Amino acid sequence: MDFEIEQRIAASPSAVGEALVDQGFIAATVDLPKVGGAELLDQRRDGTTVHQRIRYRFTGDLSSAVTRVVDRDRLTWVDESDHDLSTHQSDHRIVPEHYQDRLQASYSQHLEPDGDENRTHRLISGVMKVKVLLVGGKVENAIVSGLKEYAAAEAELLTRWLAKSPG
Repeated sequence: MDFEIEQRIAASPSAVGEALVDQGFIAATVDLPKVGGAELLDQRRDGTTVHQRIRYRFTGDLSSAVTRVVDRDRLTWVDESDHDLSTHQSDHRIVPEHYQDRLQASYSQHLEPDGDENRTHRLISGVMKVKVLLVGGKVENAIVSGLKEYAAAEAELLTRWLAKSPG
């Protein structure tokens, strides 16, 4: 399933990009809805590129048909990403900790000025593929729905976070 998320954030692309790799901001996302438990596993800077790995867990609702074949406690993954802070582009690979043979996902994020340099248009586009007989599509829909709700909450948190940041 292909998916796309568009957002507007009241800060510059540079500020948004830096916040998304700020260890304090990452820690602040731990309790956002549907996708929780953000745990920064690794982060390295190489010039204007930031490589990071963050563990997440799916905390959204799943139907009983889905939970018959998928253990919700095992819906954890690592988001491996490369952020180019100079181009405001990042590429993400989702690496499941369980069900590696059943889930494939990746997405990219692009930040660009939205009308002026103090507003950002955030575009996230990706692909989610769940290989589970009969309910794969339901699982994909549940995960993508959760990602959209998480992204909306993350954008609100970003706006508050950046409004409090100096500069």
